[in-house]
Amino acid sequence: MAESFIRCPRCGNENRAEAFSCSFCGKRLRIEKIESIQYFQKIFQRIESEWVTPNPWYMNILYLFIDPSRAFWDINHKRSRAPGYYILFFNSILWGLMGLAYLSHFRFVSVEGDPINPYSASLFPYGLAMFLTFLIFGFLFQAVFYVILIWLFTFAANYAVGFSERLEDRFGKEKKEKYKESEMSPFSIYKSGTLLQKQAAYKYKMLMCAFAPFLLVNTIKILIILIAFPTVDVDISTSDFDKSVFNAMFRSPVWAVLDVIDAITIAVWVPILMTLAIRELGNTSTTRVLISSLAIGILVAIFFYFLRPTLFGI
Repeated sequence: MAESFIRCPRCGNENRAEAFSCSFCGKRLRIEKIESIQYFQKIFQRIESEWVTPNPWYMNILYLFIDPSRAFWDINHKRSRAPGYYILFFNSILWGLMGLAYLSHFRFVSVEGDPINPYSASLFPYGLAMFLTFLIFGFLFQAVFYVILIWLFTFAANYAVGFSERLEDRFGKEKKEKYKESEMSPFSIYKSGTLLQKQAAYKYKMLMCAFAPFLLVNTIKILIILIAFPTVDVDISTSDFDKSVFNAMFRSPVWAVLDVIDAITIAVWVPILMTLAIRELGNTSTTRVLISSLAIGILVAIFFYFLRPTLFGI
């Protein structure tokens, strides 16, 4: 059966019939209803500008907060420079600082029961150990968590729009050169559009950008810990020092607030950014991907919230 195509009215190049924007000049071939709704335009409206050079990675991280549609539009043109791994690294640093924020609320006492100066050099190893423990655990936990979430969102997008098939069709090795200069319309001035097809997909690197909200969320959590976490006396001489520290930490009701913040982020904010990333990467429907992503985000958030440590009284 012959594959159907649609010709772009602006650049004259042929795109597959199911494409929502031209793969060469970026013109929208179909306008979805969600792009026309006033409150959603800023987030979901496709960018039609001609791409010239990639933004610096730190600018794209900023755009992920203030103009996510433009951020993923730019990232998609140079996917090898997607800041996904930077986001994972900086979130790990924030986890390390979170550990120090917790540690700042522990009042250490000596064998004689006298409080130890919190700025004493004798406490430096404990501070360094807490920072490194949280940083390493945060890196490992988030790396695994992000990969699992990406798999779940991809799984849902496969049912919604056949995402993996679209990626294979656009970026598979056997079809890497399907858009050649000689096949482009002789009247087109958008010959750089082939860049979108000739790159590798860099799926994980691009989709990991959807976790940028945790940069803000983790910063807010650090501030909440500094303000709301109770001060606890810890005897530095006891053999169960580590156990007493972590028991006091996890039994605090502040954890419930932090878990709710994480749950809301996973249920709403991350699915929206994941939708934009999948849409740009697969050149597919925003609405259908959004519905599937929100469903996964809400399910994961409920699961994550009810399994929080405070539920079991750890």
